Amino acid sequence: MKTKAAILVETGKPLEIGELEIPQLKSGQCLVEIAYSGACHTQLLETRGRRGEDPWLPHCLGHEASGVVVDVGPDVTRAAPGDRVALSWIKAEGIEAGGSVYEWAGRQVNAGAVTTFQRHGVVSENRVTVLPDTLDIRQATLLGCALPTGLGAVMNVGKPMDGESVAIFGAGGVGLCAVMGAVVSGCDPIIAIDLIDTKLELARTFGATHTIDPSSVEVVSAIADICPDGVDLAIEASGRPSVMATAHSVVRPRGGRAVVIGNAPKGQTIVLDPLQFNLGKSLLGTWGGDAVPDRDFPDFAALMAAGVIDVEPLLSSPYKLEEINNALDDLEEGRIGRPLIKM
Repeated sequence: MKTKAAILVETGKPLEIGELEIPQLKSGQCLVEIAYSGACHTQLLETRGRRGEDPWLPHCLGHEASGVVVDVGPDVTRAAPGDRVALSWIKAEGIEAGGSVYEWAGRQVNAGAVTTFQRHGVVSENRVTVLPDTLDIRQATLLGCALPTGLGAVMNVGKPMDGESVAIFGAGGVGLCAVMGAVVSGCDPIIAIDLIDTKLELARTFGATHTIDPSSVEVVSAIADICPDGVDLAIEASGRPSVMATAHSVVRPRGGRAVVIGNAPKGQTIVLDPLQFNLGKSLLGTWGGDAVPDRDFPDFAALMAAGVIDVEPLLSSPYKLEEINNALDDLEEGRIGRPLIKM
């Protein structure tokens, strides 16, 4: 059986569309017909060569999707053929079956335990989560990365109390999901910071009470005007080390905390003022919002299904698989919140 996929052949070059021969399923693997894939800045770092040398070329990409299970290999217990599922890079319970190797025009194409820029994908069972019937399969795509990372950074890591203030640096897909998490957590005020007006408009749509454009005002002063004692929580979702340092500097002494989500290009470093730690400010990292799929995904899905959070404005109009390079360009230029690629 063959399937169409977008393949990274050379970093810094557009993805190539090719027909892959699907390998036989191993123990713990599922074959999923992918309905929709998202894309995030991790894929931009990979395709643009900003993560350093890539030893796995050529390879498949993507780690956020929704679809339907077509077949399962031996020992799979998490899903069965016909199940609607979310695909995520965040590991759940079940077998870690590792990656796969596809055949493409006489070449081998590598793939990790989950890849989603393709119409069918061989996926490790611990990267699939069965969806409730009440959840729209398009919106379910965001369970793969953006929602658990953004909501989780706030709710699992920052853990704000009702009425605490939060500043969110970077209003891309993950940052906007962090805005939603702040709303669900009862934060006030909720300050979103970004350079792009359309992203700030989206932040307001999702519940930000204040927005700041760093190109027009000095960020630290603008935040101080809103929260003179500093914010209780800062979420950094821009991937810029200088912004990570700024996020840490604007939290309040004695209990303020900054959570870093953003991925910086390989080789970049962060410079911090050690006094900030002496003032009782915490700097926290997170792996996918510390989300546990079997615990958190049902809760996040229920929030979407009930309309408590409305992710629809975040999703782009669907791109075709053949338009995936346009989707990545639009993401990089900030023209969309989260690209939705229909497979």
